[in-house]
Amino acid sequence: MSIPWSSDWWWWMALLVQLLAIPGTLFPLLPGLIWLPVGGLIWIVAVGWQQAWPELVVALVLFGLGLVADLLALGLASARLKASRWSAAGAGVGLLLAVLGLLPALPFGGPLLGALFGPWLGALAVETWVTKKPPRNLGWLEALRQGSVVGLAVVAGLLVSRLAQLALALLGVAAFIGLSSR
Repeated sequence: MSIPWSSDWWWWMALLVQLLAIPGTLFPLLPGLIWLPVGGLIWIVAVGWQQAWPELVVALVLFGLGLVADLLALGLASARLKASRWSAAGAGVGLLLAVLGLLPALPFGGPLLGALFGPWLGALAVETWVTKKPPRNLGWLEALRQGSVVGLAVVAGLLVSRLAQLALALLGVAAFIGLSSR
């Protein structure tokens, strides 16, 4: 007995894959917008390139916009405060340590707060280290102040990027539904 591989089944499969982009945009270590073009490729397998190319093109454009949103949010947040180029890397390491549970548990928060505290702590540590060394050679208190402000800016950039990617994911799912049901 074989499974009926009708286009309706493929449409639901593509839609479910694209819906995975929504939680992926909210939780930093899950894949996010990449699910939009994957769903578009599934739809192409079902109905062919001639009919499904608009869905894939829209998904690829939204995925590219999500990458640009990440770069802009972190870059603008760091550049505005004249932060070192390593502050975003420190925030990434802090986020990874927080999500993996390697940072001590906060008594008043959970994983979501850890996902905000980890990047701030990572950017703070890296920025303090960098501004303490020449050519800036700030004192410890001034370096800590600069590091904490840069850490807050990086976290704000991450939040703005997450919100932009969530909007792009919702737009991608809505575009898929609108374009594929014609």
